[in-house]
Amino acid sequence: MRTVSLGLLSMKKNRSIRIERPLERGLTLVELVVTVAILGVLASAAIPVARFEVKRQNERILRYDLWMMRDAIDKYKDAADKNAFQTKVDSQGYPPDLETLVTGVEVQTKKVKFLRKIPVDPMTGQTDWGLRSMQDEPDSDSFGGQSVFDVYSKSRGTALDGTKYSDW
Repeated sequence: MRTVSLGLLSMKKNRSIRIERPLERGLTLVELVVTVAILGVLASAAIPVARFEVKRQNERILRYDLWMMRDAIDKYKDAADKNAFQTKVDSQGYPPDLETLVTGVEVQTKKVKFLRKIPVDPMTGQTDWGLRSMQDEPDSDSFGGQSVFDVYSKSRGTALDGTKYSDW
């Protein structure tokens, strides 16, 4: 501990006593205000970056989920085209719904599943996906109900690249 000498005091019998007081340490109010202001500016700059990263992560999850479901639909179609199981005549080999991909179909006394579960749409927070059949128009947002040819997000939001999530 550093000390500052205040000088010598004279006492009776010519004795001198040295009184020492510790140096004052700490921050002034101005230093604290400046520090808090700088931290506030840095934190306000970090919030938009964090939001951007959350949106980017949700977009990655959406792309992966769409790819996974479309891949499962394609595998179902391939198995149906190879006559591995019976399908409806008007389905053209596509699954009747997404739940069929999860529950699976009987292939030579074995249950074959194409999806473990229907994923949650990260943009809507629900497992309610938009569906299209072969009979629907490519940009249709209503499902004809015959068979599932394609799947898309029902979110009306816009992606970071400017496209609509429902167009992915």
